[in-house]
Amino acid sequence: MCVSICIVCVLQPSYIPSKIIFLYKRLLGGDNLLKIFATQLNGLFTKIRDEQMEDMEDGARLLAQAIIADGKIYVYGTAEMAAVASEAAYGAEPLTHAVALTPDDMEQVSSVDRVLIVTRHSTDTEALAVAQKLADQGISFVTLSTHQESEEESIAELADVAIDLSLRNGLVPTDDGGRCGYPFSMAALYAYYGLKFTIDEILADY
Repeated sequence: MCVSICIVCVLQPSYIPSKIIFLYKRLLGGDNLLKIFATQLNGLFTKIRDEQMEDMEDGARLLAQAIIADGKIYVYGTAEMAAVASEAAYGAEPLTHAVALTPDDMEQVSSVDRVLIVTRHSTDTEALAVAQKLADQGISFVTLSTHQESEEESIAELADVAIDLSLRNGLVPTDDGGRCGYPFSMAALYAYYGLKFTIDEILADY
């Protein structure tokens, strides 16, 4: 019975009563939320891989066009999503031709370049402003964000390729019935590596 409760806790955390959460924590050997977080994070990565692979491949092909044309891949990240721009431009294995983009650099982007916009939600106003400028200039771009069901404008509607990070709720249920754990940057970095690996494969075959 306890094992069954644990399985339900991991697979359907949004439906777990607080008493079951408490039991699950006891079975783990204390308030070990990190184990739950790790399991749920792996589930999120699997969801992105299974549901967004085709879009990641399309996005990689679009971004690779800049490299083949000797242009640049500009990466723009809002808030903590700037981690993706840093990884692409300055990481241990930088993305070929990648440059971190700021709003002040927008005039440098040309038609041979491509842009990757990374934000928590598809309705983020800061990201939307950048996306609109790119769309007005006819510059192709890819987005990484959690797609919001809203009447507000969405960067997913402006993007050539929009990849959904699917992080709509916290990954870990809390004792009071709430949620915690919103690893947006981790989800974005996972999707980014899906793009990077595919771009590397494209360039190897080119």
